[in-house]
Amino acid sequence: MFKKDKKGLYSLVVAAFASCSAMAEEGARWGLNMTEGVTDTSREIYGLHMDIFWWCVGIGVVVFGVMFYSMIAHRRSVRKEASQFHESTTLEIAWTVIPVIILVIMALPATKTLVDIYDTSDSEIDIQITGYQWKWRYDYVGQDVSFFSNMRTSQNEIQGVAQKGEHYLLEVDEPLVVPTGKKIRFIITANDVIHAWWVPALAVKKDAIPGYNNEAWTVIDEPGIYRGQCAELCGRDHGFMPIVVQALDQADYDAWLEEKRQEAETLRELMAQNFSFEELMERGEAVYQRNCAACHGPNGEGGVGKAIAASPIVRGDINAQLDLLVNGVPGTAMQAFGNQLNDLDMAAVLTYTRSAFGNNMGDSMQAVDVYQYKAAQ
Repeated sequence: MFKKDKKGLYSLVVAAFASCSAMAEEGARWGLNMTEGVTDTSREIYGLHMDIFWWCVGIGVVVFGVMFYSMIAHRRSVRKEASQFHESTTLEIAWTVIPVIILVIMALPATKTLVDIYDTSDSEIDIQITGYQWKWRYDYVGQDVSFFSNMRTSQNEIQGVAQKGEHYLLEVDEPLVVPTGKKIRFIITANDVIHAWWVPALAVKKDAIPGYNNEAWTVIDEPGIYRGQCAELCGRDHGFMPIVVQALDQADYDAWLEEKRQEAETLRELMAQNFSFEELMERGEAVYQRNCAACHGPNGEGGVGKAIAASPIVRGDINAQLDLLVNGVPGTAMQAFGNQLNDLDMAAVLTYTRSAFGNNMGDSMQAVDVYQYKAAQ
């Protein structure tokens, strides 16, 4: 009978390992497991995760194997006399020392990886990341390059009117562009509430806290596009705060960086010009759909924020509306856009909202007017 019990236990152990292996393979196929990532750090973390997973599987098989064996071999029908080892010093030492050894074996490589994760020294590129509801601002320290990254998924897709794209809620108008093979330090903070900058493929996940700087780093070996999201519940629509990182070869990155500097110079020249009403309306519509539609509705019908259509503020004094755009409304979802939009885009979106959605005010504002208003504050 005992031999049969041993065969049954062996079969149970084999079946358990086979089942775990199959589950691990299926988990990878379904995307239930951690991603291995594209950096050395992400691969180290994934390796630790899998090593400890299999340690836990082995421990579970041993513990449950002993438990099931005991239940089968000492079942009532066999009437086997149970061994008595109550208060056994040897056993108590064994089940104390063995777990300590296992924990030490697990802790040594994990500690080394953890120390590496927090070592942001000797970075070659520094990028400040600031979280806003619901967008990210990227400032390339010392490079005169700064921009906001907004979700690009259309409101029609979100509302189910249009078919959802391949990267639904994970596409942006301006990705964070970085070079391959360089150590990049991220300085992460927030402007309003707590956010979290999370890109699984890079193994970077850090809270963005107002008034506090967190740091992380990465080195990406291969060009590619890597997507993530805000991983903190930062308010209604926090799922509309995607992250896209585009890694380029050094030559392509240098060309992109120069192009962004040229864009900044062109914008400075544009802000010194006066634009026609039609030009302001065209630019303002793009600014509105990118920055305002998520709260006020794509047709000005309202949502998280108040309706723009027939709004007494929009149909009132133009300077009062400008003040609202620049300074926001404390304690509400209406953010201060004074530091988020440049003066030209501010003038354009103000012009657009005053004449779109049936408001038909017909007045306009130029970038220089916004600049003078902000300078006077």
